[in-house]
Amino acid sequence: MSERHTALRSMHDLGLAAWFGGSLMGALGVNGAAARISDSTQRLPIASAGWSRWTPVNAAAIGAHLAGAVGELATESPRVLAQRGVGRMSAIKTALTVGALAVTGYSRLLGMKLEKAGNPPVEGITEPHYQTPGDVASCQRRMKVLQWTIPALTGALVVVTSYMGEQQKPGQMFRGVFGRAGGMMSAPMTMGKVATMGARRRMAMAG
Repeated sequence: MSERHTALRSMHDLGLAAWFGGSLMGALGVNGAAARISDSTQRLPIASAGWSRWTPVNAAAIGAHLAGAVGELATESPRVLAQRGVGRMSAIKTALTVGALAVTGYSRLLGMKLEKAGNPPVEGITEPHYQTPGDVASCQRRMKVLQWTIPALTGALVVVTSYMGEQQKPGQMFRGVFGRAGGMMSAPMTMGKVATMGARRRMAMAG
């Protein structure tokens, strides 16, 4: 069972690392290097070729990360229910993952449009030239935001994953489980106190 869990965690972590690192390297490296090409009509095709070669690897990395994440959630489901704070962090992690997937997918759609645009003159990969066609310039402006949104979201996933790893330490698990159990036990006691106070107040008013 532990070997299977190790495999799931490896898929999760390696996939996320490639997703984050690839998006950041592409924005800084691929786009940055292509923007330095002297021929402005070759900048976009060369950058598009680089991103196109990375796309299958990125898709495999995302798939591995999702498979590992789902597997880990299944194996850790008892702790999600029993330990305070784990469920909340799992929800945050899920929201970040969905957001990163949506932004990555939309970015790829824009990238495919830029690939089909041919070789219009551009200042940079995400900066249009004054001679750049309007539809291409519009895609570039959107890509300028998305190229940094993806590493921001996946970087946040790395941070959340690290925090959730800290929650698996014995001391954190004990405090989380004890805190949730204590909260569940205190709820009936609080309700009982409220009921007792209400009964005393009614008796006082009747007297």
